[in-house]
Amino acid sequence: MKTTKPDLKSSISRKDFIVKSALAVTGAVVGSQHVFGAPALLKNLGKPNSKFNGVQLGVITYSFRSLPTSAEQVLKYCVDANVSAIELMGTTAEAFAGAPNASTEPMKPFPSGPRPELTDEQKAERAAKAAELAKWRAGVSLDKFKQLRKMYSDAGVSIYAWKPSALDVKNSDAEIDYAFRVAKELGASHMTVELPQDPEQSKRLGTFAQKYKIGIGYHGHLQQTFTAWDVALSQSPYNGLNCDIGHYVAAGLDPIPLLEAKHDRIYSTHLKDRKSKANGGANMPWGEGDTPLVAALQLMRNNHYTFPGTIEMEYDVPAGSDAVKEVAKCVEYAKNALEKKS
Repeated sequence: MKTTKPDLKSSISRKDFIVKSALAVTGAVVGSQHVFGAPALLKNLGKPNSKFNGVQLGVITYSFRSLPTSAEQVLKYCVDANVSAIELMGTTAEAFAGAPNASTEPMKPFPSGPRPELTDEQKAERAAKAAELAKWRAGVSLDKFKQLRKMYSDAGVSIYAWKPSALDVKNSDAEIDYAFRVAKELGASHMTVELPQDPEQSKRLGTFAQKYKIGIGYHGHLQQTFTAWDVALSQSPYNGLNCDIGHYVAAGLDPIPLLEAKHDRIYSTHLKDRKSKANGGANMPWGEGDTPLVAALQLMRNNHYTFPGTIEMEYDVPAGSDAVKEVAKCVEYAKNALEKKS
């Protein structure tokens, strides 16, 4: 029986066409040196899906800090890592909208030890940039934020949280109001911000949150305790938690009772693996630390908690890998936990 040999050149051409078409779905190739997207795009036909057994997994932009973080690039990273939801940080969104001094270049590693004091000139420069940004926020059209939401939505990625630099005690009421209006345009259910030391600030933000019906999830680091959020929670029904179970473990605490007790006030939780306080608190690849990630994820699944789990890839990227591949590993780790019987 005579067989026909496949036309290899034609086959390659068709594959190349499919890959290029898939890349176009998320906004085209963003750099010839990093074409992450083709396999994931082909596998999922351009639509990522990181919701497993009812638990929505997302990622925070900070996970990709070692890479450029323009809105188009971050979207591509999400698709490549099979992440269908995001906590979008302010610089990425505001740079897309044309904000001054909004860098999306890779972040430089934080120096070890205490940060050096700023000089008077550095303080003056920082204040001038803050004033320029506040002026821009006061007059910017929200159309670019609407465009950003549509671009992400069309690619299958929802923006459930926004973390702008406009919610600090030093920011004006006008800037805070701007932040809520942008959050609404992005489709975010809540914004995230560090838990303020001054309870008047959480009261202030809670008042805006109630006006706009958009939540504020207060993020904690090693200062997290079981009662750390109680004052903020009492101030507004729209004040809630953006707890970080990795930091909680590094502070010497068990996050499971926290999730069980506060689940109805949690807007989102950050997921990372850290060693316990007794073991030094280091950030680790998932499965190598002391954070009960599997137990936490299965608790969310079994109790039908509705808040998303945000992957914050904070350990050092291993040689030969990159942040996108590491986030994809975190997604797979969580997927396996959520698909495994308790």
